[in-house]
Amino acid sequence: MQYSTLKLKTLNNNVNTLAQQIILLQQKYINHLGFFGHVHFELEGCFELSKPLVKNSIQLTSKYFNYDGINADLLALNIDGCLVSEYWQNQWEFVSHFNGQSPLKEAHNLHFIINKLPQLVKNYGVAKTHIKPVVWAGDRGKLAQYCDNVFSNDSRAVHIPNAVQINVSASKIEIVEGERQLTDNLIAEGDFGEILQQCFLQTSQACSLLYLPEEDAFERLALKNKYGLARELCSPTDISGGHQGSIALYRQQGKHNQLMGETPLLYDCDNKVMVSEYHWQKTARIEHRLGASSCYYNPYVNVVFALANLIDALELCFFDTAQCNARKEITTAQQLPQSLYDHDEKLGAITCFAQDYWFENAINQLQQKMLTLQINKNEPTQLYTALGSDLKKQILAQYGGFYPPMKK
Repeated sequence: MQYSTLKLKTLNNNVNTLAQQIILLQQKYINHLGFFGHVHFELEGCFELSKPLVKNSIQLTSKYFNYDGINADLLALNIDGCLVSEYWQNQWEFVSHFNGQSPLKEAHNLHFIINKLPQLVKNYGVAKTHIKPVVWAGDRGKLAQYCDNVFSNDSRAVHIPNAVQINVSASKIEIVEGERQLTDNLIAEGDFGEILQQCFLQTSQACSLLYLPEEDAFERLALKNKYGLARELCSPTDISGGHQGSIALYRQQGKHNQLMGETPLLYDCDNKVMVSEYHWQKTARIEHRLGASSCYYNPYVNVVFALANLIDALELCFFDTAQCNARKEITTAQQLPQSLYDHDEKLGAITCFAQDYWFENAINQLQQKMLTLQINKNEPTQLYTALGSDLKKQILAQYGGFYPPMKK
């Protein structure tokens, strides 16, 4: 038995409205603590062009697609991000700009891309836009032996995995001459980055339904082993930390051990960088790389998830160090569910989310803190008895309620 895609679409507006109200509460609480939360998305997808790109009778690759035109449209529409060409043929990525936007505005940005980009790019010769976990046989090729970027003559089909990544960090708020200013990136200081990473490591298994919202999302996780694409693909398959894991802490080094925060200073005649300086403190962040690109991926719910973890980390690091020291760290990789549904006594993502209470409790407790602190007391969101429980019910209702059917 499969869930109804129509039901997902129908109930999504209810989830969006409730999640946006919760994000506003989370933002106000983080500000009350003296910080500003930063959330930035990256989304991958693929295009099918209505006709090949040709110049001087030579067929061009999709790298020559008119991204400049689309990005000018996005800028005019006040979207904080741009589209860039990705690794595989006809694959693109939406990359968020660091414009100081709020987490809620960032969720609006990605919601627009998921829902409006397919129509927008039709003006640029795109016949079909794929925002899905896997584009089956989306490209062809096999890496040559002992090579990382040179392909052999083998033209086997490659199934392209498309991801959603969430980048999370926080800044201090200071008042300078009566003006509110954002100062230091907390990820670059002390052990806050490790604490935030641990929060995500401890909550991501039970909450996988939020960022793996359809069955093909789990096929994406299995691509390397199932189709022999381990060398061609670098997408994660489990929950792991460090600076190269699926929940990565980026400071001086990134996923591929590259130096972070590069600013080019000098170019040669071929426009290649000759001299750079590095300010990794500006780009230090947690990158949650487990999400699957999907039309059913909900940016608002995933911002709620990100900010709930951020609030936990802020409180543990700055206001409850005793509990922070007592928490058991996760140091080994954890397996994700293999499906939305239960199968052979293995719990699926729906049941894992239904049986865990961190997500709803984090929101319910935040709501009570806001009431106690008399913050937002006159807002309509406070009329709800338990916002977290309501949101959890709405999310599960999209899949048939609290008791998911066994997968046949």
